[in-house]
Amino acid sequence: MVTIWQKTVLTLILALTSVSLAWADDISLTVYNNDLGVVRETRNLTFEKGNGRIAYKDVAANIDPTSVSFTMADTTIGVGILEQNYAFDLVSPDKIYGKYIDQNIDIITEKGDLFSGTLLSFTGGYLIIKQTDGKIRSIVQSTVRDVTFPDLPDGLITRPTLFWLYNSSFAGAADAVVSYQTSNIQWQAEYVGLLSDDDKSLDLTGWVSIDNRSGKTYKDAKLKVVAGDINRARQPMPMYEKAMTMRADMAPSAGFEEKPFFEYHLYTLPRPATIADNEIKQVTMFDPAHTAVQKELRYNAEPGQKDVTVYIKTKNTKESGLGMPLPAGRVRIFKADSDKSTILLGEDRIDHTPRNEEVKLNIGNSFDVVGETNIVSQRQISDKVNEADFRIEIRNQKDKPATVVISKNLGSFWEITASSIDYVKKSAFQVEWSIDIPAEGKGVIDFTVRYTRP
Repeated sequence: MVTIWQKTVLTLILALTSVSLAWADDISLTVYNNDLGVVRETRNLTFEKGNGRIAYKDVAANIDPTSVSFTMADTTIGVGILEQNYAFDLVSPDKIYGKYIDQNIDIITEKGDLFSGTLLSFTGGYLIIKQTDGKIRSIVQSTVRDVTFPDLPDGLITRPTLFWLYNSSFAGAADAVVSYQTSNIQWQAEYVGLLSDDDKSLDLTGWVSIDNRSGKTYKDAKLKVVAGDINRARQPMPMYEKAMTMRADMAPSAGFEEKPFFEYHLYTLPRPATIADNEIKQVTMFDPAHTAVQKELRYNAEPGQKDVTVYIKTKNTKESGLGMPLPAGRVRIFKADSDKSTILLGEDRIDHTPRNEEVKLNIGNSFDVVGETNIVSQRQISDKVNEADFRIEIRNQKDKPATVVISKNLGSFWEITASSIDYVKKSAFQVEWSIDIPAEGKGVIDFTVRYTRP
Protein backbone atom coordinates (compact mmCIF):
# COMPACT_ATOMS: atom_id res chain seq x y z
CA MET A 1 0.00 0.00 0.00
CA VAL A 2 1.25 3.48 -0.88
CA THR A 3 1.37 5.79 2.15
CA ILE A 4 0.29 9.40 2.14
CA TRP A 5 3.87 10.67 2.07
CA GLN A 6 4.98 8.31 -0.71
CA LYS A 7 1.99 9.31 -2.75
CA THR A 8 2.59 13.01 -2.05
CA VAL A 9 6.21 12.89 -3.22
CA LEU A 10 5.34 10.84 -6.30
CA THR A 11 2.51 13.16 -7.27
CA LEU A 12 4.69 16.24 -6.87
CA ILE A 13 7.44 14.77 -9.05
CA LEU A 14 4.94 13.95 -11.76
CA ALA A 15 3.29 17.36 -11.48
CA LEU A 16 6.56 19.25 -11.88
CA THR A 17 8.17 17.29 -14.70
CA SER A 18 6.81 19.75 -17.26
CA VAL A 19 7.91 22.84 -15.27
CA SER A 20 11.47 24.23 -15.18
CA LEU A 21 12.90 24.44 -11.63
CA ALA A 22 15.08 27.23 -10.20
CA TRP A 23 17.63 26.98 -7.39
CA ALA A 24 19.83 29.73 -5.93
CA ASP A 25 23.42 30.01 -7.18
CA ASP A 26 24.34 33.27 -5.44
CA ILE A 27 22.48 35.15 -2.70
CA SER A 28 22.76 38.39 -0.73
CA LEU A 29 20.65 39.42 2.24
CA THR A 30 20.11 42.91 3.64
CA VAL A 31 18.34 43.08 7.01
CA TYR A 32 16.67 46.13 8.54
CA ASN A 33 15.70 47.02 12.11
CA ASN A 34 11.97 47.11 11.44
CA ASP A 35 10.92 43.60 10.39
CA LEU A 36 12.22 43.71 6.84
CA GLY A 37 14.73 41.82 4.75
CA VAL A 38 15.70 42.30 1.11
CA VAL A 39 16.86 39.18 -0.73
CA ARG A 40 18.80 39.29 -3.99
CA GLU A 41 19.59 36.05 -5.83
CA THR A 42 21.32 35.06 -9.02
CA ARG A 43 20.10 31.77 -10.44
CA ASN A 44 20.84 29.93 -13.64
CA LEU A 45 17.50 29.23 -15.33
CA THR A 46 16.60 27.28 -18.45
CA PHE A 47 14.16 28.95 -20.83
CA GLU A 48 12.23 27.74 -23.83
CA LYS A 49 11.74 30.04 -26.77
CA GLY A 50 8.32 31.61 -26.71
CA ASN A 51 5.99 31.19 -23.77
CA GLY A 52 6.91 28.87 -20.90
CA ARG A 53 6.58 28.30 -17.15
CA ILE A 54 9.16 28.31 -14.34
CA ALA A 55 8.64 27.20 -10.75
CA TYR A 56 10.93 29.50 -8.74
CA LYS A 57 11.20 27.54 -5.52
CA ASP A 58 12.87 28.08 -2.16
CA VAL A 59 11.72 31.65 -1.58
CA ALA A 60 10.98 33.03 1.88
CA ALA A 61 7.60 31.92 3.23
CA ASN A 62 6.92 35.53 4.29
CA ILE A 63 7.83 37.02 0.92
CA ASP A 64 5.99 40.11 -0.27
CA PRO A 65 5.08 38.89 -3.78
CA THR A 66 4.38 42.45 -4.93
CA SER A 67 8.04 43.39 -4.35
CA VAL A 68 9.55 40.82 -6.75
CA SER A 69 12.00 42.20 -9.32
CA PHE A 70 13.23 40.07 -12.24
CA THR A 71 16.06 40.98 -14.61
CA MET A 72 18.51 39.04 -16.76
CA ALA A 73 22.19 39.29 -15.82
CA ASP A 74 22.92 39.62 -19.53
CA THR A 75 20.70 42.50 -20.60
CA THR A 76 20.94 41.48 -24.26
CA ILE A 77 18.80 38.41 -23.51
CA GLY A 78 15.10 39.14 -23.86
CA VAL A 79 13.01 37.39 -21.23
CA GLY A 80 9.86 38.98 -19.83
CA ILE A 81 7.56 37.82 -17.01
CA LEU A 82 3.97 37.82 -18.22
CA GLU A 83 2.30 36.49 -15.09
CA GLN A 84 3.27 35.60 -11.52
CA ASN A 85 1.51 33.38 -9.01
CA TYR A 86 2.71 32.88 -5.44
CA ALA A 87 1.82 29.44 -4.05
CA PHE A 88 2.16 28.97 -0.30
CA ASP A 89 -0.42 26.31 0.62
CA LEU A 90 2.14 23.80 1.89
CA VAL A 91 1.62 20.09 2.32
CA SER A 92 0.71 19.03 5.87
CA PRO A 93 -1.57 16.35 7.33
CA ASP A 94 -4.13 18.94 8.47
CA LYS A 95 -4.13 20.65 5.07
CA ILE A 96 -4.71 17.33 3.32
CA TYR A 97 -7.43 16.32 5.78
CA GLY A 98 -9.10 19.68 5.18
CA LYS A 99 -9.06 19.17 1.41
CA TYR A 100 -10.60 15.70 1.80
CA ILE A 101 -13.69 16.61 3.82
CA ASP A 102 -16.67 14.76 2.24
CA GLN A 103 -14.30 12.51 0.26
CA ASN A 104 -13.22 8.90 0.70
CA ILE A 105 -10.04 7.89 2.55
CA ASP A 106 -8.54 4.70 4.03
CA ILE A 107 -7.28 4.70 7.63
CA ILE A 108 -5.12 2.04 9.28
CA THR A 109 -4.72 2.17 13.07
CA GLU A 110 -1.77 1.04 15.18
CA LYS A 111 -3.59 -2.24 15.80
CA GLY A 112 -3.82 -2.86 12.06
CA ASP A 113 -7.56 -2.19 11.74
CA LEU A 114 -8.66 -0.78 8.37
CA PHE A 115 -11.44 1.81 8.18
CA SER A 116 -12.70 3.10 4.82
CA GLY A 117 -15.27 5.79 4.27
CA THR A 118 -16.08 9.47 3.84
CA LEU A 119 -14.17 11.92 6.03
CA LEU A 120 -16.73 14.11 7.82
CA SER A 121 -14.43 16.09 10.13
CA PHE A 122 -11.07 16.18 11.90
CA THR A 123 -11.13 18.16 15.11
CA GLY A 124 -10.26 17.80 18.77
CA GLY A 125 -7.86 14.94 18.04
CA TYR A 126 -10.53 12.78 16.36
CA LEU A 127 -11.23 11.71 12.77
CA ILE A 128 -14.94 11.25 12.04
CA ILE A 129 -15.73 9.08 9.02
CA LYS A 130 -18.90 7.62 7.54
CA GLN A 131 -18.09 4.02 6.63
CA THR A 132 -19.30 2.33 3.49
CA ASP A 133 -21.90 0.44 5.55
CA GLY A 134 -23.37 3.78 6.70
CA LYS A 135 -22.00 3.68 10.27
CA ILE A 136 -20.28 6.72 11.76
CA ARG A 137 -16.86 5.96 13.19
CA SER A 138 -14.79 8.19 15.53
CA ILE A 139 -11.07 7.41 15.45
CA VAL A 140 -8.51 8.88 17.85
CA GLN A 141 -6.03 10.66 15.58
CA SER A 142 -3.03 9.71 17.73
CA THR A 143 -3.79 5.99 17.13
CA VAL A 144 -3.63 6.35 13.33
CA ARG A 145 -0.63 4.60 11.78
CA ASP A 146 -1.32 5.23 8.10
CA VAL A 147 -3.75 7.16 5.91
CA THR A 148 -4.21 6.69 2.19
CA PHE A 149 -5.71 9.41 0.03
CA PRO A 150 -6.69 8.82 -3.61
CA ASP A 151 -4.61 11.77 -4.84
CA LEU A 152 -2.74 14.88 -3.75
CA PRO A 153 -5.26 17.75 -3.50
CA ASP A 154 -4.87 20.55 -6.00
CA GLY A 155 -2.89 23.59 -4.85
CA LEU A 156 -0.71 21.93 -2.21
CA ILE A 157 3.06 22.23 -2.59
CA THR A 158 6.08 21.24 -0.52
CA ARG A 159 7.61 24.73 -0.18
CA PRO A 160 6.67 28.34 -1.02
CA THR A 161 7.05 28.83 -4.76
CA LEU A 162 6.73 31.58 -7.36
CA PHE A 163 5.22 30.31 -10.60
CA TRP A 164 6.05 32.49 -13.60
CA LEU A 165 4.61 32.54 -17.08
CA TYR A 166 7.32 34.06 -19.27
CA ASN A 167 8.07 34.93 -22.87
CA SER A 168 11.63 34.38 -24.11
CA SER A 169 13.33 35.37 -27.31
CA PHE A 170 15.85 32.55 -27.00
CA ALA A 171 16.14 28.97 -25.77
CA GLY A 172 18.80 27.85 -23.30
CA ALA A 173 20.29 28.52 -19.87
CA ALA A 174 21.10 32.01 -18.58
CA ASP A 175 21.57 33.81 -15.27
CA ALA A 176 18.62 35.74 -13.89
CA VAL A 177 18.73 38.22 -10.99
CA VAL A 178 15.72 38.13 -8.69
CA SER A 179 15.12 40.33 -5.65
CA TYR A 180 12.23 40.60 -3.22
CA GLN A 181 11.27 41.76 0.26
CA THR A 182 10.35 39.50 3.15
CA SER A 183 8.97 40.14 6.62
CA ASN A 184 9.61 38.28 9.89
CA ILE A 185 13.32 38.98 9.81
CA GLN A 186 15.03 41.80 11.67
CA TRP A 187 18.18 42.67 13.54
CA GLN A 188 19.28 44.67 16.51
CA ALA A 189 22.55 45.52 18.15
CA GLU A 190 23.51 43.77 21.37
CA TYR A 191 26.20 45.31 23.56
CA VAL A 192 28.09 43.78 26.48
CA GLY A 193 30.08 46.06 28.77
CA LEU A 194 32.48 45.14 31.57
CA LEU A 195 32.82 47.91 34.16
CA SER A 196 36.19 48.49 35.83
CA ASP A 197 36.76 48.10 39.60
CA ASP A 198 36.73 51.87 40.12
CA ASP A 199 33.59 52.37 37.94
CA LYS A 200 35.51 54.80 35.71
CA SER A 201 36.00 52.79 32.51
CA LEU A 202 34.13 50.25 30.43
CA ASP A 203 35.17 47.55 27.96
CA LEU A 204 32.36 47.43 25.40
CA THR A 205 31.72 44.73 22.79
CA GLY A 206 29.06 44.99 20.07
CA TRP A 207 27.12 42.21 18.35
CA VAL A 208 24.71 42.07 15.45
CA SER A 209 21.79 39.84 16.48
CA ILE A 210 19.65 38.64 13.55
CA ASP A 211 16.25 37.08 14.27
CA ASN A 212 15.19 35.08 11.21
CA ARG A 213 11.63 33.78 11.10
CA SER A 214 11.08 34.52 7.41
CA GLY A 215 10.59 30.89 6.42
CA LYS A 216 13.86 30.47 4.53
CA THR A 217 17.50 29.60 5.24
CA TYR A 218 20.00 31.87 3.49
CA LYS A 219 23.08 29.73 2.89
CA ASP A 220 26.47 31.41 2.43
CA ALA A 221 24.80 34.76 1.90
CA LYS A 222 26.46 38.13 1.44
CA LEU A 223 25.14 39.73 4.61
CA LYS A 224 24.42 43.43 5.17
CA VAL A 225 22.46 45.18 7.90
CA VAL A 226 21.11 48.73 7.78
CA ALA A 227 21.06 50.90 10.91
CA GLY A 228 18.40 53.59 10.69
CA ASP A 229 14.65 54.08 10.64
CA ILE A 230 13.41 53.84 7.06
CA ASN A 231 9.88 54.91 6.24
CA ARG A 232 7.46 52.09 5.47
CA ALA A 233 4.17 52.36 3.62
CA ARG A 234 2.62 49.79 5.96
CA GLN A 235 2.92 48.87 9.61
CA PRO A 236 5.42 46.07 10.38
CA MET A 237 3.85 42.68 10.96
CA PRO A 238 4.11 41.31 14.52
CA MET A 239 6.72 38.64 15.06
CA TYR A 240 5.35 35.16 15.70
CA GLU A 241 6.25 33.34 18.88
CA LYS A 242 8.26 30.26 17.96
CA ALA A 243 10.95 28.16 19.52
CA MET A 244 14.24 29.56 18.32
CA THR A 245 17.81 28.39 18.32
CA MET A 246 20.68 30.78 18.94
CA ARG A 247 24.16 30.71 17.49
CA ALA A 248 27.01 33.13 17.94
CA ASP A 249 29.79 33.51 15.39
CA MET A 250 33.00 34.58 17.07
CA ALA A 251 35.39 34.65 14.15
CA PRO A 252 38.98 35.77 14.73
CA SER A 253 38.72 38.14 11.77
CA ALA A 254 37.11 41.57 11.97
CA GLY A 255 33.36 41.90 12.29
CA PHE A 256 31.12 44.12 10.20
CA GLU A 257 32.57 46.92 8.09
CA GLU A 258 30.62 50.15 8.64
CA LYS A 259 30.08 53.08 6.27
CA PRO A 260 27.58 55.93 5.89
CA PHE A 261 24.92 55.13 3.28
CA PHE A 262 22.37 57.76 2.27
CA GLU A 263 20.98 58.97 5.66
CA TYR A 264 21.67 55.63 7.36
CA HIS A 265 24.65 53.45 8.23
CA LEU A 266 25.41 50.22 6.39
CA TYR A 267 27.26 47.29 7.98
CA THR A 268 28.69 44.63 5.66
CA LEU A 269 30.08 41.29 6.79
CA PRO A 270 33.28 40.62 4.80
CA ARG A 271 32.62 36.87 4.60
CA PRO A 272 29.66 34.65 3.66
CA ALA A 273 27.26 33.72 6.44
CA THR A 274 24.42 31.22 6.73
CA ILE A 275 21.27 32.61 8.34
CA ALA A 276 19.11 29.60 9.17
CA ASP A 277 15.34 29.80 9.47
CA ASN A 278 14.00 29.94 13.05
CA GLU A 279 17.40 30.99 14.33
CA ILE A 280 18.83 33.96 16.20
CA LYS A 281 22.34 34.44 14.87
CA GLN A 282 24.90 36.73 16.48
CA VAL A 283 27.96 38.07 14.71
CA THR A 284 30.63 40.36 16.15
CA MET A 285 29.98 43.99 15.14
CA PHE A 286 33.23 45.52 16.37
CA ASP A 287 36.25 44.63 18.46
CA PRO A 288 36.12 45.46 22.20
CA ALA A 289 36.41 49.21 22.83
CA HIS A 290 37.79 50.71 26.03
CA THR A 291 36.01 53.90 27.05
CA ALA A 292 36.00 56.26 30.01
CA VAL A 293 32.64 56.46 31.81
CA GLN A 294 31.04 58.38 34.64
CA LYS A 295 28.64 56.98 37.23
CA GLU A 296 25.77 59.30 38.09
CA LEU A 297 23.17 59.00 40.86
CA ARG A 298 19.98 60.84 39.91
CA TYR A 299 16.82 61.50 41.93
CA ASN A 300 13.51 62.61 40.41
CA ALA A 301 12.09 64.82 43.16
CA GLU A 302 8.39 64.04 43.35
CA PRO A 303 6.28 63.35 46.46
CA GLY A 304 6.22 59.61 47.12
CA GLN A 305 9.32 58.96 45.01
CA LYS A 306 12.19 57.35 46.94
CA ASP A 307 14.32 55.58 44.32
CA VAL A 308 17.66 57.07 43.31
CA THR A 309 18.60 55.80 39.85
CA VAL A 310 22.13 54.83 38.85
CA TYR A 311 23.33 55.83 35.37
CA ILE A 312 26.52 55.11 33.45
CA LYS A 313 27.40 57.92 31.02
CA THR A 314 29.99 58.37 28.31
CA LYS A 315 30.54 60.46 25.21
CA ASN A 316 30.63 58.59 21.91
CA THR A 317 33.90 60.17 20.80
CA LYS A 318 37.29 58.93 19.69
CA GLU A 319 38.82 60.70 22.68
CA SER A 320 36.68 58.60 25.02
CA GLY A 321 37.60 55.37 23.21
CA LEU A 322 34.48 55.01 21.01
CA GLY A 323 33.70 57.44 18.19
CA MET A 324 31.64 55.02 16.07
CA PRO A 325 27.95 54.96 15.04
CA LEU A 326 26.11 52.83 17.62
CA PRO A 327 22.93 51.21 16.25
CA ALA A 328 19.92 50.88 18.53
CA GLY A 329 19.96 47.87 20.79
CA ARG A 330 20.24 46.40 24.26
CA VAL A 331 23.25 47.06 26.49
CA ARG A 332 24.14 44.74 29.36
CA ILE A 333 26.63 45.96 31.96
CA PHE A 334 28.68 43.51 34.06
CA LYS A 335 31.34 43.87 36.72
CA ALA A 336 33.87 41.34 37.97
CA ASP A 337 33.82 40.39 41.67
CA SER A 338 37.00 39.89 43.70
CA ASP A 339 36.91 36.16 42.89
CA LYS A 340 36.66 37.01 39.13
CA SER A 341 33.02 35.93 38.87
CA THR A 342 30.96 38.20 36.62
CA ILE A 343 27.93 39.99 38.05
CA LEU A 344 25.17 41.58 35.93
CA LEU A 345 24.66 45.15 37.13
CA GLY A 346 21.77 46.00 34.83
CA GLU A 347 20.72 46.53 31.26
CA ASP A 348 19.16 49.26 29.16
CA ARG A 349 18.38 50.07 25.54
CA ILE A 350 19.95 52.81 23.45
CA ASP A 351 18.55 54.51 20.36
CA HIS A 352 20.64 54.98 17.23
CA THR A 353 23.53 57.07 18.55
CA PRO A 354 25.75 59.00 16.12
CA ARG A 355 29.35 59.93 16.81
CA ASN A 356 29.98 62.67 19.39
CA GLU A 357 26.61 62.15 21.11
CA GLU A 358 26.10 61.11 24.73
CA VAL A 359 25.37 57.52 25.74
CA LYS A 360 23.44 57.30 29.00
CA LEU A 361 22.46 53.93 30.47
CA ASN A 362 19.93 53.32 33.24
CA ILE A 363 21.58 50.57 35.31
CA GLY A 364 19.10 50.32 38.19
CA ASN A 365 18.28 51.88 41.57
CA SER A 366 20.78 52.47 44.35
CA PHE A 367 20.20 50.23 47.36
CA ASP A 368 21.80 52.54 49.96
CA VAL A 369 20.84 56.00 48.70
CA VAL A 370 17.20 57.07 48.96
CA GLY A 371 15.31 60.31 48.46
CA GLU A 372 12.22 61.94 49.88
CA THR A 373 10.26 64.97 48.67
CA ASN A 374 7.62 66.81 50.68
CA ILE A 375 5.51 69.93 50.26
CA VAL A 376 6.06 71.70 53.56
CA SER A 377 3.49 74.45 53.13
CA GLN A 378 1.31 76.25 50.55
CA ARG A 379 -0.25 79.71 50.51
CA GLN A 380 -2.40 81.83 48.25
CA ILE A 381 -0.81 85.23 47.50
CA SER A 382 -3.54 86.52 45.18
CA ASP A 383 -6.16 85.25 42.77
CA LYS A 384 -3.45 84.35 40.27
CA VAL A 385 -0.41 83.78 42.48
CA ASN A 386 0.33 81.03 44.97
CA GLU A 387 3.49 79.71 46.60
CA ALA A 388 4.71 76.31 47.84
CA ASP A 389 7.62 75.43 50.11
CA PHE A 390 9.41 72.14 49.26
CA ARG A 391 11.95 70.05 51.12
CA ILE A 392 14.07 67.40 49.39
CA GLU A 393 16.07 65.03 51.57
CA ILE A 394 18.66 62.55 50.28
CA ARG A 395 19.94 59.94 52.74
CA ASN A 396 23.21 58.11 52.05
CA GLN A 397 23.66 54.90 54.04
CA LYS A 398 26.96 54.01 52.37
CA ASP A 399 30.29 54.10 54.16
CA LYS A 400 31.61 56.58 51.57
CA PRO A 401 30.37 59.94 50.23
CA ALA A 402 27.96 60.16 47.32
CA THR A 403 27.03 62.89 44.85
CA VAL A 404 23.40 62.99 43.69
CA VAL A 405 21.87 65.01 40.85
CA ILE A 406 18.32 66.05 41.74
CA SER A 407 15.82 67.04 39.07
CA LYS A 408 12.44 68.63 39.63
CA ASN A 409 9.68 69.25 37.10
CA LEU A 410 7.93 72.50 38.07
CA GLY A 411 5.36 72.76 35.27
CA SER A 412 4.54 76.17 33.76
CA PHE A 413 4.71 79.79 34.92
CA TRP A 414 6.97 79.26 37.93
CA GLU A 415 9.69 81.19 39.71
CA ILE A 416 11.99 79.93 42.47
CA THR A 417 12.08 82.74 44.99
CA ALA A 418 14.40 80.99 47.48
CA SER A 419 16.67 77.94 47.47
CA SER A 420 19.13 76.69 50.08
CA ILE A 421 21.42 75.40 47.29
CA ASP A 422 22.10 76.92 43.88
CA TYR A 423 20.11 75.36 41.05
CA VAL A 424 20.45 75.16 37.26
CA LYS A 425 17.49 75.83 34.98
CA LYS A 426 17.55 72.98 32.45
CA SER A 427 14.40 73.94 30.51
CA ALA A 428 11.20 75.95 30.80
CA PHE A 429 9.83 73.23 33.05
CA GLN A 430 12.78 71.64 34.86
CA VAL A 431 15.54 72.58 37.31
CA GLU A 432 18.45 70.58 38.72
CA TRP A 433 20.62 70.60 41.83
CA SER A 434 23.82 68.65 42.53
CA ILE A 435 24.48 67.79 46.16
CA ASP A 436 27.39 66.05 47.91
CA ILE A 437 26.28 63.80 50.77
CA PRO A 438 28.70 62.50 53.42
CA ALA A 439 29.04 58.84 54.29
CA GLU A 440 26.11 57.65 56.42
CA GLY A 441 24.72 61.18 56.25
CA LYS A 442 22.04 63.18 54.51
CA GLY A 443 21.60 66.26 52.38
CA VAL A 444 18.65 68.66 52.44
CA ILE A 445 17.40 71.20 49.91
CA ASP A 446 14.73 73.73 50.89
CA PHE A 447 13.22 75.92 48.19
CA THR A 448 10.15 78.02 47.49
CA VAL A 449 8.30 78.15 44.17
CA ARG A 450 5.90 80.92 43.17
CA TYR A 451 3.30 80.01 40.50
CA THR A 452 1.54 82.71 38.49
CA ARG A 453 -1.51 81.83 36.43
CA PRO A 454 -1.86 83.79 33.17
